[in-house]
Amino acid sequence: MILPDKHIKFAESLLGLGSYVLSILDEPKTLQELWDSYLKVNDSVKFPAYHNFDHLVLSIDFLFTIGLIETTQNSYLKKCD
Repeated sequence: MILPDKHIKFAESLLGLGSYVLSILDEPKTLQELWDSYLKVNDSVKFPAYHNFDHLVLSIDFLFTIGLIETTQNSYLKKCD
């Protein structure tokens, strides 16, 4: 489920969800702010896949592991420079 394949669309993968997270992370945000932003487009034309909160956390873990996001001192998430 991390990567898309012939049975999993890109939007349904954690990589696809992570790319959406990166697109809305234009300024540092909390996990709750990211979740609220995602709920507005969850399973819509803008993002055609359903993900729950656990998937969001897993995609953030993935992005953190590969060095694309980091945490600030006050627990905000931001893109790495």
